[in-house]
Amino acid sequence: MLINLVSIHPTPSPQSIPLANSFLKAFASESNVSISLIDFFVGDVVTDCASNLVAPLPVAVGFSIYVWNRDLSFEIAAELHRTNPNIKLFCGGPEVTADPESFTTAGIFDFVIVGEGEVPFLSFCQTLADGEDYSKIPGIHLPGSTILPPPAPLTDLDLIPSPYLSGVIDTCSNPGILWQLSRGCSFTCDFCFDSRGIHGVRHFSFERLESELRHFTANGVRQIFVLDSTFNLDVKRAKKLLRMIKNIAPDIHFHFEVRNEFIDREMAKLFAQIACSLQIGLQSADREVLKRVGRSFDKADFAAKVGLLNESGAVFGFDLIYGLPGDTLDGFRVTLDYALSLYPNHLDIFPLAVLPGTRLASRGTSLNLLWDTKPPYILKATDSFSTNEMSAAAELASACDVFYTRGKAVAWFNAVVTVLGLKPTDFLQKFSHWLIEVRGQVTNESDFSDEEIWKMQQLFMKQLFSAKKIIRFLPLVLDLVNYHHHYASVLLSISPDPVIDYQFPDNSCGTGFRLTATARIIDFTYDIEELLDCGEPRILWMYKNLQQSGSQAVIYLNNGLVCTEAFAAPYILLLEHIRDGSVSDFESGTGLTSDEANEFVVFALQEGIIVNT
Repeated sequence: MLINLVSIHPTPSPQSIPLANSFLKAFASESNVSISLIDFFVGDVVTDCASNLVAPLPVAVGFSIYVWNRDLSFEIAAELHRTNPNIKLFCGGPEVTADPESFTTAGIFDFVIVGEGEVPFLSFCQTLADGEDYSKIPGIHLPGSTILPPPAPLTDLDLIPSPYLSGVIDTCSNPGILWQLSRGCSFTCDFCFDSRGIHGVRHFSFERLESELRHFTANGVRQIFVLDSTFNLDVKRAKKLLRMIKNIAPDIHFHFEVRNEFIDREMAKLFAQIACSLQIGLQSADREVLKRVGRSFDKADFAAKVGLLNESGAVFGFDLIYGLPGDTLDGFRVTLDYALSLYPNHLDIFPLAVLPGTRLASRGTSLNLLWDTKPPYILKATDSFSTNEMSAAAELASACDVFYTRGKAVAWFNAVVTVLGLKPTDFLQKFSHWLIEVRGQVTNESDFSDEEIWKMQQLFMKQLFSAKKIIRFLPLVLDLVNYHHHYASVLLSISPDPVIDYQFPDNSCGTGFRLTATARIIDFTYDIEELLDCGEPRILWMYKNLQQSGSQAVIYLNNGLVCTEAFAAPYILLLEHIRDGSVSDFESGTGLTSDEANEFVVFALQEGIIVNT
């Protein structure tokens, strides 16, 4: 007896892990039912998906449904209903729990599961195996029937076997994974249904989490996306977990959702001591706008807590939403200016989505919200944010995505807008208009490679600084743009294995080496080491106090750290010879003696600038 559980992911990525269905399979492992996990992606052909689900023929097929896969799930289920009417079709997940009637009245699904699915799904498997009636199982809702209250959520989450430790998910085949440390949410934001029906947070035990973490490390996992709505809600627990991560998994990169009000100096330092990025839900910098959707905001405290992250060197970004009740285009611009002033490493900016089942959806009409009632439920307009203004905000968000976030501009962006005398949003508006002129249309950041964005930044800077009074700053600005582009490129690469000791063979003539894929040889107008010694860039001060002495430097990765070394011209020429494979002797044309060249090559090998082929 076979049941297929279907997960439909947005795109192939390290986050394409069928975690929800894996929990179901792990919890129902002792039933007399065989359970298979099937993965599809948005854009897959419906008939192909349906065919894959019936070979071999299952008795039931279940769909885990979210905003992004609702339409495709319906289409695949409808095809199965048409071609194999004897298969029982069911679904669950956030979309179903939020609006079960829209699924039961579609005439496709035999039943839906409302709420957390482990207990109802296990009961369904048992009754199916025994040939009994499943219609009275709490949490299962049949078309035309009264919705039965779902069973109480499991208080002891460790009763659900770990899908990683039990082998339900093949950790070795996934470079990135999803990791759930707890369930529930203590907040009641009107635009979110994380806490709908269940208030408070339940945790998996430290013992289980430590076992999973050691398992991830042993199996070469490189990225972990932590799914907790607020990782640092329990400050003491969060700090203990961060220390555990530092000790057990120092080579894994983590992604956390956090609330800024729970950050203190110690926590900021702990975040900075591991490889991680933080996502903070700012949403809006307008206290009254946030109050309307059940959130509070203290601008001074927010800036102070973010200042602790900047001081520690932790990597963080913000979520912003435009179109919240009471928000305006001008208000969104103020929020964006405020967010950028705090030096986030990235911004994720979204139009408001009025999700079914949320408090916002229940009172959206009274708030004069106009939104699409089909996924992804995007707001069209409000009485204070017109349709045209929503489009203008979208263009501004796209410009920020391209220039700031994908352009890795955090280190120099505020310095540039300051010397130009612009607000960040004025700068981004100019870039948006320039981009439309160049491309002929509004574009998304996904339309460009990192190299293309870097070149666009250079061209745009040259245009902005073409005026007579400010053109003198252009070489300095371009040095900053170029350095941080290459820094980011190197940071995302993989360190070569270090060479501890190397002896040249007697017959060496300089062949057999190449520049590592992580190393970049860059020309600068200024002395790059002097620029970096200045710390936070202040363009006017730097222009007055630094000379255009020129420099050539190598940016490279050594043991996971980005290094920048300026070298004299003969050594740069030697590295260029190695990179280009243009000579057979190290010292040829460099002015270096053989001993000097060989000594530098050994140094470059040990630093990871070159490798021995």
